[in-house]
Amino acid sequence: MEVQWYPGHMTKAKREMQNDLKLVDLIIEIVDARIPRSSRNPDISELGKQKARMILLNKADLADPAATERWKTWFEEQGMAVASTDARANHSLKQVRAAIDTACQEKIERDRKRGILNRPIRAMVAGIPNIGKSTFINSFAGKAVAKTGNKPGVTKGRQWIRFDKHVELLDTPGILWPKFEDKTVGLYLALTGSIKEEVLNTEELALQLITLLQKDYPGILDQKYGAVESEKPEETLTKIAENRGCQKKGNEIDYNRAAKLLLDDFRNGRIGRVTLETP
Repeated sequence: MEVQWYPGHMTKAKREMQNDLKLVDLIIEIVDARIPRSSRNPDISELGKQKARMILLNKADLADPAATERWKTWFEEQGMAVASTDARANHSLKQVRAAIDTACQEKIERDRKRGILNRPIRAMVAGIPNIGKSTFINSFAGKAVAKTGNKPGVTKGRQWIRFDKHVELLDTPGILWPKFEDKTVGLYLALTGSIKEEVLNTEELALQLITLLQKDYPGILDQKYGAVESEKPEETLTKIAENRGCQKKGNEIDYNRAAKLLLDDFRNGRIGRVTLETP
């Protein structure tokens, strides 16, 4: 399945991000803990290579915990500060704050030697659409300061948020990159909801998800939907549709409705904690 999506406004957002880099000490790149490699925009890595870097594995409550720990180790081995979080929960924010201090240790020490104390760390929060940037900022700040939504592209412009005397965050619109060289990247982004539904074939996407789940998490669909798993993903989707009453008039199976049901259950963690790629 080939997925391509690069609206014109993303070119503008990338240009604005490039201009804003001179204002910040740190880039906090938010990635999806279920697809940490595929949800990283290579343009952000290129733009921010002269800045302190931190990786935030978001939506960790939806991901396989063992895989998340492996990813944390992998990113640390690349020399990056890293934290994992569910952006809707406050319990992991101390871990995030500690990672920010780790990432900016050189800046803090440099300021101290110059006699500059308590100057706020200014961090750009960056990532692809629908990755949870605004939700993270709201959770971190303790109040709804950045717009949130469950569709890609809710954040249209820039906004600074200062929630204590130590850290200021710059929220940025989510941007993808112009072309997915690896088709698997486009597939994973589509499965996790970072690409607008309008450009996707929902049934084909659901069949791809079934194939992946039956390979890496055998039995997980049976646990959720009853005895549905089959060697052919089409038969598995048919059984899911039958077991969940996805029918049109005349008892015809509504495959599109079944596909949307499956994708929605996956994206919201109702199937179980799943990670689609490993280091």
